[in-house]
Amino acid sequence: MTSSDRRMGLAPRRAPAIRELLDRHGRSFSFEFFPPKTPDGERALFQTIRQLESLRPTFVSVTYGAGGHTAAATVRLTERIATETTLVPLGHLTIVNQSVSDLKRVIGQYAEAGVRNILALRGDPPGNPDGEWIPHPEGLRYAVELVDLLKRLGDFCVGVAAFPRKHPRALTVDDDTRYFVAKCRAGAEFAITQMFFYVEDYLRLRERVARAGCDVPIIPGIMPITSIGQIERFALLSGEEFPRALADRLLAVADQPEAVRAIGIDAATSLCEQLLEEGAPGLHFYTLNRSTATREIYQRLGLAAASPHDATTSVAGTRSGPAR
Repeated sequence: MTSSDRRMGLAPRRAPAIRELLDRHGRSFSFEFFPPKTPDGERALFQTIRQLESLRPTFVSVTYGAGGHTAAATVRLTERIATETTLVPLGHLTIVNQSVSDLKRVIGQYAEAGVRNILALRGDPPGNPDGEWIPHPEGLRYAVELVDLLKRLGDFCVGVAAFPRKHPRALTVDDDTRYFVAKCRAGAEFAITQMFFYVEDYLRLRERVARAGCDVPIIPGIMPITSIGQIERFALLSGEEFPRALADRLLAVADQPEAVRAIGIDAATSLCEQLLEEGAPGLHFYTLNRSTATREIYQRLGLAAASPHDATTSVAGTRSGPAR
């Protein structure tokens, strides 16, 4: 919707809540993008979005950027998705370098564009994900406070992050579980995990959260490895060491880009199959703003031929249970 549309009093379409879609369809299949730095990059991204739109994902999201430095671009792109496509957008929001007033302004922009679903994140310190966390003097300290703020301000469906092993800054797994459950009790209705490579890590997360009395659906985050450079990027983004066995397989063919890509897509497809067989409530793909690898995995999983909104069968073709 353009600014002139708003002056005319046209209301944006009201997007469905992601939790409603999960409850209705049992599983969610979604894609994540990041804001490009140039107009050409944005045009290329929208071409990717249009290509993936034909797969009818449950929702798509746009990241907020390390240190919150892409806030304006994130909101603009999320608004474009909400008003120029048929897709359901998930807006990201972090508390890094923002006062409560700043956060309320961004939340208002999302609401004005008809963005009902928001992923509430604390975010990493700008410039160095491992650096000291210093809250804004007039801001919030923790993601749980942002969840509470969103629920008080409007009819938002709020998602949060989950960490298959634990958050890099959590002292223990029990601490990490306690923080996650607190976000859910504050009003979070679904979660998306950090990228990971072993199904056992996801199953242990799901089990410990369930033992804590929390039944919020946790959607696995998947990033297909299609280049050697992503090995280092994974460690930087997740705070975890890249799996040694997979790294060895990839490095053995480092001078063969197509072989690297094939191994990465095979590994991601296998992980997705295992997760769906274990009853995961869907898959969230970190696309790195490209559509090819995601579309290939979709096809291998048998999802490309039908709407993910109707994907209530497992990859083996047997009916699966509803999302947790």
